[in-house]
Amino acid sequence: MHKVLPLRALAHPRELIRQFTPNWFTLNMGTGIVFVLLAQFPLDFPGRMALVYGLYWTDAAFFLLFTGLFITRWLLFRQYALPLLRHPVQSMFLGALPMALIPLANGLATLFPQWPWAIGAAVQLWWLDVLLSLAIGWLVPSVMFVTQEHSLERMTGVWLLPIVPAEVAASSAGLLAPHLPPDQARTLVVTGYALWGMSVPLALGLLTLLYLRLAVHKLPPREMAVSTWLTLGPLGTGALALQTLGAAAPRALAHSVLAPLGAVAQPLGVAGALVLWGLGLWWLVTAAVLTVVQWRRGLPFNLGWWGFTFPVGVFVAATYALGTDTGVTAFTRLATLLTSAVAGIWLVVIVRSLHGLWHGHLVQAPCLAQAAPAGRMQA
Repeated sequence: MHKVLPLRALAHPRELIRQFTPNWFTLNMGTGIVFVLLAQFPLDFPGRMALVYGLYWTDAAFFLLFTGLFITRWLLFRQYALPLLRHPVQSMFLGALPMALIPLANGLATLFPQWPWAIGAAVQLWWLDVLLSLAIGWLVPSVMFVTQEHSLERMTGVWLLPIVPAEVAASSAGLLAPHLPPDQARTLVVTGYALWGMSVPLALGLLTLLYLRLAVHKLPPREMAVSTWLTLGPLGTGALALQTLGAAAPRALAHSVLAPLGAVAQPLGVAGALVLWGLGLWWLVTAAVLTVVQWRRGLPFNLGWWGFTFPVGVFVAATYALGTDTGVTAFTRLATLLTSAVAGIWLVVIVRSLHGLWHGHLVQAPCLAQAAPAGRMQA
């Protein structure tokens, strides 16, 4: 059995490092999408932008802290690297790291336009994110295929986590491209479409399998109940990427062989986003219904509750974009309502997560159990 830290886990830094897992980057994902949504919230209120900037810097501080803990864990406890990769659940959360980075890169470009170096830094972070997304998107599935033990009955939405980062980066490419010279913008847009193709089709296949798994094997275990909400992630970011890339394409692809594509990319992007959005709406209602059923049976708190935030949040961001692109006010009204819900859920989850971090009961690495035999052999 893995060790549970005593009270005030932060007072035991070495054990905190040993037990640290990439699940904690979901805190950054959730916090990042909240400040993104509040920045475009159509109903202004006193202190809204101050709250946005405060959340941005809080998110950045936690990202640096978690990155430091994660890197230190790999340096001090190298023997636990392979057990983490081989763990059928923990390894999936490696995908949270690049997804946590994207809101920070986007925020540099959109929240700090007065800083002359902000766009350049955002683009550099974006390329770093692309490298991480590709590495994780190939590495984790390869380990799944070769060493991990899986079955349809044990499948959950976490299978999506190593696949989705590429399309999250694609949506960011469309957001950053308008701030760049045409040649650089073209590189980002073309790369963004390729990233979209490396993620969304695979995610749609996994969603089909997840539908089959739920029909055949019914609800997942209580501890993994929130994972059903992860289905909104690839649909929300996939739709948003089509819209941001489509908006950036006419300028970025002009004066190139792809200029004809740029002329139609925006309307086609909106049409494709509407299709993905409709599928996302189906999963949104389904996830809500299944969560109510699970809640009645008991829904224990864990870091998986961050699944209530980022996946829903990117779906909301796509909804805002559809309201702007189509002129249909119902999209904006729905997005406004869902933003309020996501912000409220974020407040509950952040308080409980930080409480669990401080007291130690959420700082646990189940993959350490796989390293126990190796540890005894070394001893």
